[in-house]
Amino acid sequence: MKTRRRINLFLPAALPLAFLFVPGTIRAQEGRIHFLRSVQYDFHVPERWAELRDRMPAQSTTSMVLLFDGSRSVMAPIPEEDEEQPARGGSDQPNRRALGMALRLMRQSASRSDQENMLQAYVDFESGTISETREFMGRTFLISGERPAYRWKLGTEQNEFLGYMVQKATTVHEGAEIEAWFTPQIPVPAGPGNFGGLPGLILVLSQDRGHMVFSATEIDLTGLGDDEIVPPRDGEMVTRDEYEAIVAEKLEEVRSVRGAGRRRPPFERSFR
Repeated sequence: MKTRRRINLFLPAALPLAFLFVPGTIRAQEGRIHFLRSVQYDFHVPERWAELRDRMPAQSTTSMVLLFDGSRSVMAPIPEEDEEQPARGGSDQPNRRALGMALRLMRQSASRSDQENMLQAYVDFESGTISETREFMGRTFLISGERPAYRWKLGTEQNEFLGYMVQKATTVHEGAEIEAWFTPQIPVPAGPGNFGGLPGLILVLSQDRGHMVFSATEIDLTGLGDDEIVPPRDGEMVTRDEYEAIVAEKLEEVRSVRGAGRRRPPFERSFR
């Protein structure tokens, strides 16, 4: 399970440089983008469970929606698509067992991506602030502060994605390699999660060579309807520094417990 598989972003060959500046800019001030978020698991499968390794899921996938207007955006999971129930029947018993083992290994993992889940992210473009809820080891946090300042490097590569011209941009942020494909045709500095700050909306984003991928599946620029762009309110309020300190401390506890040879990390009790 340690081997990471590179995600195919399903983008065709690069377009000529003549398409770098496209006059067909869409002056949409609001809309919604549906995304599929995929995160590769990092947990290690013990040899005693080797017969289940090929049946364990290699990644988690979540359908999410990004709502945006000219000054704000918010992203959250799509409730009706967020949960996938395994098929029932005797032939699926091994698959359910493999899924149960995978969830157990994930809870005991010292990898941040196995333990953390972004639930909601609200960005104010004008103030440059972000408010987001994240679940970490079963505990929900409400984190507010400045939006990450990504030092994007604009490339010359162009492609077409979902009928829009997209341009490549790359950066390295806190040691993570990030590749984004944004469309100047939707001139909103938004993107999935806390990503953004480009001269166009990000439709595809890959972090650490496909370890985490956001890929747009549907674009609707007809308006927001009854949906509202509001910041999250649930969770224990912490600053970004406080949250990062908690994450570092708890992951170190898991590593220490694993190093001592104990079967189950005691973080659930210490979190309450």
